[in-house]
Order: sequence, then structure tokens, then C-alpha cells
Amino acid sequence: MTLDPGTAALYEEHAAAWTAARKGKNVDAARRLVDRAGPDPAGPFLDVGAGPGYLTEHLPDPVIGLEPVDAFLKILGQRAPRVIRARGEAGLLPFETGSIGAALVTSVYVHIGRHQLPMALTELHRALGHDAPAELVMFGGDLDLEPTGDDSFGARKYSHWPESDLRHVIIGAGFTVEAWKTSDHAVWPHYEMSLRRARTLPDTVGPDMDVLVCGLNPSVYSAEVGVGFGRPGNRFWPAALAAGLVTIDRDPRAALTNHGVGMTDLVKRATPRADELTIEEYRQGLERVRWLCEWLKPRAVCFVGLSGWRAAVDRHTKPGWQPGDIGGSAVYVMPSTSGLNAHAQLADLTDHLREVRGQGPR
Repeated sequence: MTLDPGTAALYEEHAAAWTAARKGKNVDAARRLVDRAGPDPAGPFLDVGAGPGYLTEHLPDPVIGLEPVDAFLKILGQRAPRVIRARGEAGLLPFETGSIGAALVTSVYVHIGRHQLPMALTELHRALGHDAPAELVMFGGDLDLEPTGDDSFGARKYSHWPESDLRHVIIGAGFTVEAWKTSDHAVWPHYEMSLRRARTLPDTVGPDMDVLVCGLNPSVYSAEVGVGFGRPGNRFWPAALAAGLVTIDRDPRAALTNHGVGMTDLVKRATPRADELTIEEYRQGLERVRWLCEWLKPRAVCFVGLSGWRAAVDRHTKPGWQPGDIGGSAVYVMPSTSGLNAHAQLADLTDHLREVRGQGPR
């Protein structure tokens, strides 16, 4: 999840000229962030992809400018010496969990592949404190890390998004959309988004997934600790380890990176108990999961908890492989791994996940 290397090289070469050309753009996003953060944010402001600091200088102290391009960091230090400079990538933020009070991300994620965006947003969700605001600017259209044509600074690569697809990714990453403005631009439309970090779990998904594990919704405990099925009494991780689906306990990122096992939820709203959810929430969530499967094409999706699939699809569903597919992915439905589900034993849950780890329905 790094800035496209060719694009980074062009920014290194043309940093001074680019800085002069960008004066005054997206200043409104910085001002909105300051207003939304209020007088006492829970941590420092963060400008992700700060560039030369033409927006960072509009943020109050303490403020961190994160930037992977050395030439921009040098200009930032000259223009705004009060800013804490940090060299790093937007996709792997070098900050403690929950330590950032507000984040500005303008035209940064446009330089990573579209399949990389969910995990970049998941990383932003991790670094922000609960309920912290964020301002994003991205581009509309349909490009996936490609040159746009007439570029005065060289063949920089961009990703542009259809609005509906981008909304799915942002909601999946655990953000509430408070405002969304699509503004006309001489070259391509701009999406200006006011987001807020919700108390929920972000998706851990990406390309080349083998299995997408879909819970009903996050418990409040799991949302607080940042790990799906995170409560000590939940049997998902012990069963997944015993089944060989994963090899590291309670580490969704490692599950995705090492084993191609992604994680999402039918409903993003965190609740103490899943029985607080509505049928309509399940049905709306299923459409987002369907879109995820169509986009990322996991071999199989495993729904953990019968009630969600029964509410949204078939109230007579039994555990196991289901007829048909969702978004092209085979569907497996298994009992809840919650400790409250006394009907399912660890050995049985392990058998279900061992079946999912296999090659699909027989």
C-alpha cells in the first residue's frame, strides 16, 4: 500500500514546480476539518500525504505532516517549521492505535490501486480516535492506477472511482459519511467527503482473497479492541487455528496477508447482541457483501451465524454449502462462534472452518 513508485519519482523531480502550481487548492477541506474537530480534539491533527504543506499550514498545533517524498518534506520544513514532519506511507501509518485526533487526506489515495484502498482506509480507521473526523478528497471516474493523458509533470498514475463503489468501500472501512459533495473540475470530478470514524470494525479485504469471513455484526467489545470475534469466550479464532485457516491468533491483517482470509460483517453497526439487528439491516448488508464478492472475487464467503443469512435469504437455511453463489463466490453458512451459542462445540466449529478451507462445495 505505497505510493506508485513512478509517480513518487515524478514528485521528487518536480516538487518545486508542483508546489507553485497547487497554491490554494482544497483549503476548504482543511478549514472544515478544523471546525469539525472542535477546540479540544483527542489527539494531534494529521495531514496524510502533506506534500509541501500548503494545507498543513492551515491546521492548528499539534499537527503532523506525513509524506513519503523527501523533496516535499524538505519544502514542508521550510514553509511550516512548526509542523512535525514524518516520513511514511498512507497505507501503513506509523502511529499508535487511536492516537490521531483528526485527519486530512486530500488527493493521496488517488495514487494507489483501487484494490489497495480498503486496507489503506482500515489503517486510517485504526490510527484515529473514536468519533474523530476526517476529510477526504478523491476523484470520480473509472481508472485503476493509470496515467490520465495530458500531464505536465509526466505520466503520473491515478485511480478514479464510481461514486457507488467508493461509498461501499468507505462504509466497509468503518466510517460514517456526514457530507459528500461532488464538484465539477476542469479535468475530472472531485469527491469532497466529510467522514467520522465509527465505533465498528473496518473490513480487512484485498485482492487474491481465498475466503471472505462474514460475521453478523461487530460486538461492542470487538469494535473497541479492533479484532473481529475478539471476545475471549468467542470460539472463532481457536476454531480457525485448529482448522488451519489461520496461523496467528486474533490478527486479521496477518490472516489476509498470509492466508488470503479476509473479514467483514453483514451489518457494520456494533451492538452488544446480534439479536438487536433488523431484517432490513441484514438485507442491505448482504448487498454490500455481494458487491465485495463481485469486485474482489474470493473463492468462498463464509457467513458465521445462521441468523443473518436466514433473515436476508432463506429462513430454512441449514449449516453447510448453500445452493448458488453470491457475487460469484461459493457460500458457506455456519453456526455462531459466540460463547452464548451453547449448541455449537469447538470441535464442530473447527470442522465447519476446515470444510471452508477446502476447495468448495462438493
